[in-house]
Amino acid sequence: MSVLEIKDLRVSVETDQGTKHILKGVDLTINEGEIHAVMGPNGSGKSTLAYTIAGHPKYHVEGGSILLDGEEVLAMSVDQRARAGLFLAMQYPVEIPGVTNTNFLRTAKTAIDGEAPAIRTWGKDVKAAMEGLRMDPSFAARNVNEGFSGGEKKRNEILQLELLRPRFAVLDETDSGLDVDALKIVSEGVNRAKANTGLGILLITHYTRILRYIQPDFVHVFVDGRVAEQGGRELADRLEDEGYDRYLTEANVG
Repeated sequence: MSVLEIKDLRVSVETDQGTKHILKGVDLTINEGEIHAVMGPNGSGKSTLAYTIAGHPKYHVEGGSILLDGEEVLAMSVDQRARAGLFLAMQYPVEIPGVTNTNFLRTAKTAIDGEAPAIRTWGKDVKAAMEGLRMDPSFAARNVNEGFSGGEKKRNEILQLELLRPRFAVLDETDSGLDVDALKIVSEGVNRAKANTGLGILLITHYTRILRYIQPDFVHVFVDGRVAEQGGRELADRLEDEGYDRYLTEANVG
């Protein structure tokens, strides 16, 4: 069984005001097949965790480790992390002019598997995944995310998730900017990917609405760069009623 272990992770960034310490000792273990929701107020370090796992150069790791089946992820380049089975669905997916969705997906799949997918079966897989996400077939020939609406970009991220079949997926506020219908479609895609591959999921969100469709096994509350509390689905329900004020008060007192 695959496992992603985050141990005492401490991360900073450089700002105009100097070094800003964001993650201050994060411990989190995700086993294959588990869904972990990370919730918390703005500025608590949720997205920093996501981009540190993916290897964004902006974030400086000051200590701790990220282990994928015992191997140090922090020693891997960004592309090595992807080939090892890590996937990031970004909060703000980037546009890639001049590269069609079809070419991007096939190139990425080839890089991950070490060989090109068979054209006949690959075409069927892409078509089926796009249909499941209610994506117009014309999107296959369009440049990656170029001119896409916010909801279309999020569907395109989940299309990649379904086709690339990673071992662990980090979903950074995938629900932001989605209307109710798009949220359901995207959530169904995530659930399909998990059902087909058994991947582990780290789901970062502010709100509980996506958790109605993607049921978490564990919920972690991030405050001031640390896990302030963790529990099951009931913790998310409590946050919906109470908000984060109690945690922020405790952090300020501390």
